[in-house]
Amino acid sequence: MKIPYIPEDAPFNGEQKFWLAGFLAGLHSRLLVLEDKPQAGAAAAATTQLHILFGSQTGNAEALAQTAAKAARAKGLVPVVQGLGEVDIEVFASMRHVLIVTSTYGEGEMPDNAEMFWQALSASTAPRLEQMHFAVLAIGDTSYDGFCQSGKFFDMRLEQLGAKRVYDRIDCDIDFEEPSSAWIDSSMPQFAASAGSSGTALENAPEAPVIPGSNKNNPYASALVTNKRLSGDASGKEIRHFEFDLTDSGLKYEAGDALGVIPVNDPLLVELLLAQLKADYQTPVPGFDRSLGDLLTYQFEISEPSRKLIEWVGQNTTNQELRHVLQHDDKDALGVWLWGKDTLDLLQLDLSRTLSSAEFVTLLRPLQYRAYSISSSSKAHPNQVHLTVASVRYHSAGRARNGVCSTYLAERVGRGGKPAIFISPNKAFRVPANSAAPMIMIGPGTGIAPFRAFLQEREAAGATGKNWLFFGDQHQEHDYIYQDELLAWHESGLLTHLDLAFSRDQAEKIYVQTRMLEKGAELFAWLEEGASFYVCGDASRMAKDVDRALYEIVVQHGGMSAERAGDYIDQLKKEKRYLRDVY
Repeated sequence: MKIPYIPEDAPFNGEQKFWLAGFLAGLHSRLLVLEDKPQAGAAAAATTQLHILFGSQTGNAEALAQTAAKAARAKGLVPVVQGLGEVDIEVFASMRHVLIVTSTYGEGEMPDNAEMFWQALSASTAPRLEQMHFAVLAIGDTSYDGFCQSGKFFDMRLEQLGAKRVYDRIDCDIDFEEPSSAWIDSSMPQFAASAGSSGTALENAPEAPVIPGSNKNNPYASALVTNKRLSGDASGKEIRHFEFDLTDSGLKYEAGDALGVIPVNDPLLVELLLAQLKADYQTPVPGFDRSLGDLLTYQFEISEPSRKLIEWVGQNTTNQELRHVLQHDDKDALGVWLWGKDTLDLLQLDLSRTLSSAEFVTLLRPLQYRAYSISSSSKAHPNQVHLTVASVRYHSAGRARNGVCSTYLAERVGRGGKPAIFISPNKAFRVPANSAAPMIMIGPGTGIAPFRAFLQEREAAGATGKNWLFFGDQHQEHDYIYQDELLAWHESGLLTHLDLAFSRDQAEKIYVQTRMLEKGAELFAWLEEGASFYVCGDASRMAKDVDRALYEIVVQHGGMSAERAGDYIDQLKKEKRYLRDVY
């Protein structure tokens, strides 16, 4: 509390002013004493607050933040869980105990909901944080450059600003559940001691029963009732529509969520690996209760080589190209060398020593689920969930190569087959809460998936807001997926605008960002009316091109400088009106 300033022209005489200033100063002192007493109700709660802030692209970090909140309550701490994008830097500076849980997106980038907070924290104007006690839990994927880079950045920057580390950072790979859980359990007593918590557990709300399909550790075996090709036979792509039966499952999802599918590896690749290892399917593996064939089929990634395997092969091969690339730590050159190669390719190099089956499995990563944007609304399809998936197929070194999960669904799960699935919530990608607000959706190729769900959602809810979709692919004749549905929605008026961009139907390539720029004046007018702007699809190129086009539109049609345009788009992000589901 600050003592109010009493201006010279206040209607008090000198004696009254002196008395009033003394009274306020005394009141201020009493309040400070009360604030310092941990037993004083709300003030006590404030001293034991643990702010758990998450940066999440797909929901994993947010789920871990909730797990940490439960552990915090067990130690008498008062958890306050927020997305980093919701935190003002000045408010952050007042926090005393902070746990940051963050994923890393793409090649070492901040998650979308953490980007603006990071800009403020990394700026030269960021406040000092000497009163803060913190720890960082980072999750990532070692197959990407910049593994857990976001967490490393936060950890380093908080220390630079004077914050005190309560517990050393952990960097978790894709199988993060066990190490992160152990880290949370170990870090909470440290936070409790730092915060002066009594350690008495706070009352938790009763936990709801875990429904099969609500997380990846407890999947649901759902019947695949529809598997049809959407793209034409002459298309360069194979895009398929899948429908899973949820009748009596108890599973709920919202438009914008993803569906996790736990794949089964290609039996042909398993067979080739077994032959290369001079083993058979039933070969036992010390330390495992499953045969080698079962491990390679159900438990480990055998398509994309792990970093451990690449390094082992590099140390035990006569292949000079791989040895040279690894010795010079040239990540770009390594990526070029690895393109199109799988685990079998590495084992077929000239090796200086034999790799045993037991040693081989220790060099593999756990088989991971694949997450696909859901392309249906539960309001329109209460007993089903739909996916729109491109089957990955190509040839390399005289051998056919297949996407692990996409071709598992396309050709190895028969009608009525029951792949293991689960709902992966994405609370940061939702239709506007205001049903009258306009939506602008950019979704080329399979990026249309969540927007099909959004349109079904708005139609079922009777939403009155305008809807604008930018869709495209290579050729209109072969790649115009969901054409009948989109045209019907356009004719009914649900889809106010439908702009198409088929890149290879003319000499000059046309993309969705091309169409955006052509309609820039109207697009900016929609933003001014309160429209939300959504992007789904390829992160490495399309999403970046769309972002650049949006900046250009705001500059040109908003009459703004580049700096003001950046502020305008940052404000869209703060208002959660610029949302991305990119991969």
